[in-house]
Amino acid sequence: MVTIRELAKKCGCSASTVSMVLNNRPLARYIPATTKATIRQIAVEMKYQPNIFAQSLRANRSYTVGVMVFDITDPYCTYILRGIENKLNAASIAYLLFDAQNNRERFDRNLESMLQRRVDGLILVANSLQTDPAVLEKVEIPHVPVVVIGRELRGLEFASTVVINNHRGGYIALEHLYTLGHREIAFIRGPKTIADSVLRWEGIGKFAKEANLKISREWTLELVEVPTTSAEGLEAVKSLLHAGRRRFSAVLAFDDMTALGVIRGLSEAGLEVPRDCSVIGFDDIDAAGYYNPPLTTVRQPMLRMGEEAASALLDYVNAGQKKRKAQVVHRVLEPEIVVRRSTGPVHKAQKKTAGQLHEARKSGEQ
Repeated sequence: MVTIRELAKKCGCSASTVSMVLNNRPLARYIPATTKATIRQIAVEMKYQPNIFAQSLRANRSYTVGVMVFDITDPYCTYILRGIENKLNAASIAYLLFDAQNNRERFDRNLESMLQRRVDGLILVANSLQTDPAVLEKVEIPHVPVVVIGRELRGLEFASTVVINNHRGGYIALEHLYTLGHREIAFIRGPKTIADSVLRWEGIGKFAKEANLKISREWTLELVEVPTTSAEGLEAVKSLLHAGRRRFSAVLAFDDMTALGVIRGLSEAGLEVPRDCSVIGFDDIDAAGYYNPPLTTVRQPMLRMGEEAASALLDYVNAGQKKRKAQVVHRVLEPEIVVRRSTGPVHKAQKKTAGQLHEARKSGEQ
């Protein structure tokens, strides 16, 4: 590797002058523009790479951030990671990625590994692992800023948070179906261990109360697995259709993965989406727009959530380096509904007992 002294010798300048230019130090503004241009050009020609370890020792920081997700196979985590990567890469900050795999023990080990590597800060993508505040209290380390994505932590003032307005998301999802004329609606709730599920259900309940819409217990199922899967959505809708119980004209699913399984289950039962039953999801993963039919969903700005989290962490780290007090922030992003072809107005055929329609199709009637 080319050292800064070798580069300085080639440039005909002192090592300190070269360092000021390449590191954009404040005093570099007093160096002639031609000299700075020459130094940068020669640095490129000699393929000079800064010694990050030496910089870390001088600055007493690692220029590395620890990022932990609950399950790297979950599309939700994938999009958020892209947002984190965008911001950290622009700031020349590396990150260590850890996958908790929905395992508490693994979460603890990963946390210990990140801290042993003296990371400048932590970004945690939360789910059921972090629903217990006692777990999050483990990450309260002096001088190590923490940002949690996906969970509000107003009671724990050491961590910044970035969340989606899940309450609003549940509200607009049901509002969309109601506006299309649906009154007989089935609901597939998320697991109780996921905080998002509780908040979305509260939003659904708020709209139902305002619209005087009855939510049937018979048509309300709750998922168990974390992360959720299309297979579980498929089994849920089969359960709803079992024994001719189907009278609903729409299904509001906890998320897109579940909704895709619902569409498949309806199709296997001989029902057409949205003619016989509308389906709406939540998230707006890539597959949602390319499924058949394309899925109507409530979009979470997952990429932006990752970017906002990384920005909040970098602001905190930089404040510490400049000896000023850092601010803990709590950012709430708004969801939006994306209307595609999996939802539509109540069809005439749905106005008769939908269970009769299902039975009629099974027996070959029109």
